[in-house]
Amino acid sequence: MASHIVGYPRMGPKRELKFALESFWDGKTTAEDLKKVAADLRSSIWKQMSDAGIKYIPSNTFSYYDQVLDTTALLGAVPPRYGWTGGEIGYDTYFSMARGNASVPAMEMTKWFDTNYHFIVPELGPEVKFSYASHKAVDEYKEAKALGVDTVPVLVGPVSYLLLSKPAKGVDKTFALLSLLDKILPVYKEVISDLKAAGATWIQFDEPTLVLDLDSDKLKAFSDAYAELESTLSGLNVLVETYFADVPAEAYKTLTSLKGVTAYGFDLVRGTKTLDLIKGDFPKGKYLFAGLVDGRNIWANDLAASVSTLEELAAIVGKDNLVVSTSCSLLHTAVDLVNETKLDNEIKSWLAFAAQKIVEVNALAKALAGQKDEAFFAANAEAHASRKSSPRVTNEAVQKAAAALKGSDHRRATNVSARLDAQQKKLNLPILPTTTIGSFPQTVELRRVRREYKANKISEEEYVKAIKEEISKVVKLQEELDIDVLVHGEPERNDMVEYFGEQLSGFAFTVNGWVQSYGSRCVKPPIIYGDVSRPKAMTVFWSTMAQSMTARPMKGMLTGPVTILNWSFVRVDQPRFETCYQIALAIKDEVEDLEKAGINVIQIDEAALREGLPLRKSEHAFYLDWSVHSFRITNCGVQDTTQIHTHMCYSNFNDIIQSIIDMDADVITIENSRSDEKLLSVFREGVKYGAGIGPGVYDIHSPRIPSTEEIADRINKMLAVLETNILWVNPDCGLKTRKYAEVNPALKNMVAAAKLLRTQLASAN
Repeated sequence: MASHIVGYPRMGPKRELKFALESFWDGKTTAEDLKKVAADLRSSIWKQMSDAGIKYIPSNTFSYYDQVLDTTALLGAVPPRYGWTGGEIGYDTYFSMARGNASVPAMEMTKWFDTNYHFIVPELGPEVKFSYASHKAVDEYKEAKALGVDTVPVLVGPVSYLLLSKPAKGVDKTFALLSLLDKILPVYKEVISDLKAAGATWIQFDEPTLVLDLDSDKLKAFSDAYAELESTLSGLNVLVETYFADVPAEAYKTLTSLKGVTAYGFDLVRGTKTLDLIKGDFPKGKYLFAGLVDGRNIWANDLAASVSTLEELAAIVGKDNLVVSTSCSLLHTAVDLVNETKLDNEIKSWLAFAAQKIVEVNALAKALAGQKDEAFFAANAEAHASRKSSPRVTNEAVQKAAAALKGSDHRRATNVSARLDAQQKKLNLPILPTTTIGSFPQTVELRRVRREYKANKISEEEYVKAIKEEISKVVKLQEELDIDVLVHGEPERNDMVEYFGEQLSGFAFTVNGWVQSYGSRCVKPPIIYGDVSRPKAMTVFWSTMAQSMTARPMKGMLTGPVTILNWSFVRVDQPRFETCYQIALAIKDEVEDLEKAGINVIQIDEAALREGLPLRKSEHAFYLDWSVHSFRITNCGVQDTTQIHTHMCYSNFNDIIQSIIDMDADVITIENSRSDEKLLSVFREGVKYGAGIGPGVYDIHSPRIPSTEEIADRINKMLAVLETNILWVNPDCGLKTRKYAEVNPALKNMVAAAKLLRTQLASAN
């Protein structure tokens, strides 16, 4: 009975790779130093899996940045702007593609399916000359072999690679990316031959696009590709791995009849419907890699339930052909629970991070082979029972309040245009009002103050005094710049989700539970383990302090329920929407307390609403319905004169614009400047939008300072499709990652552009 891991986190248990990368990028360390850190991490991971008894251990899942970018390097598909002239691709070219350099911008980054990981999107066209330009896969296979570990090399499959690409700039948008299949397969053949020569007996192709809604042409590309590779693959065992959802029936048929493929991997955590397909028809003599240990969450596996699923599967495919696996790569979960010194033992007993999941996979494989570790299974059953019965998990009052939501759709009493009129009478704003999204630069000094307060090195009094001074500076600066609606700058906040989670019940926090988001950037998601409620006001103290410093409107600043949900590890013992409704009720209490305290403009950020959209179209409507409903719950009780703002971060809104309108916010600010103003095309196509809207007028992700003319030009483009009386002028996103030397001139130019256009509009009238 065998065990398999789809992939493993690269950053290291204490983010060793992050620090090594950033030090190398800053020129503080050499390429050799970076290589050494990477080699040490790889060997410790292989050793860990080997010691745990894992039979099929992956190699080439390590990456300095991203596995899709590694595939672009493998294929020599370097966009011409990087000036690569051939030969083995080195760090210079590789990191320029990932991050840009002094003279050329980076390649585009986008979300990997519905995870919070981001990959670098290949830019392809008919002119690209593919060549075998990175020997990383075979080098890492040999490296593991030299350490005595025989691994399964992992490659992003050829069809998924093309389906995840985009036509390069200047290439027709309708260019058929799959037409390049014949050009990339020769390179894949070279890699496969190299791996065979090095002694590999198994190879894994990740083809996660098989879980999407694919038409028959795309499915045919899979059949064609593997038929073409069949002779090169002969003599190897070939695993095609899928993950993140169930495989649709047509795709399952295509997958299980691919030429030259001996094994299929399925996500049986998020893809429970695939079980029915396997029971209905599984090809004789083939291997089934059963992904039963969740690679995307931090909960301990229910071992007893997994064993009974495995026994059912063994009856269909035969014990010898059944391999226990993870549902997807463990890249999407935290690294090792051993490093969590601050979590209490009860909660800890409910969790399993990547290192623990390896042990679970092996325990399941042994149990199926009749060597069950009774003590391990008993401890697991006990932990599950304790979680079910723990008073920390269940709060009757919250359950009742959430159940009572079912009857209403929580809309505000008046329509948006009447509300905007009432708000304008109270706020008295000019046309094209200016504002910012919320955060101001977080200086080294500010981070030090927060850190020292957390470590009890300074008193609460000293802390409040320091934060108050910072807020006062930010308020003064905005008044000097003549911004219309102010923010307090969020100096007291570490992170837009963690800050709220720390003040809500039902949340737990890790010290080292980092997960890679992109490149060297990691996030530390909170863990929602129980019913969520708000014991006391969270932001009222700071917001009212800030409002007392100015006569201008001061925005209250909250993170919305859907974003808190999507950026956390969420409990799996109740549907996601129930947890979301609970968070919405907690935020609703806060909104109403802010209003009572005299805050007339309240922003509820839903940066991640679009991110949670399911992979399958058939599931979109349900998700959008409960997520938009959750947002409305937060503010359905406020007066007409209270202006509710929301902010959404970069992503493709065009397909969910109706849901955005249905959120019924008074004003929405949207990141726009990076997405080539795709957003405005929606309004050009005649979507009627009556609420206030502020598409970002400049990109805060870049240190560049836009000129007044450039911003005015952007606003004019917006005025061509949006009414003057609903348009707001604001940056794309919060400013916390920027420096004041960039922020001050950029905001100065933004306000100047708004004033320039007000003058022009007034004289035109």
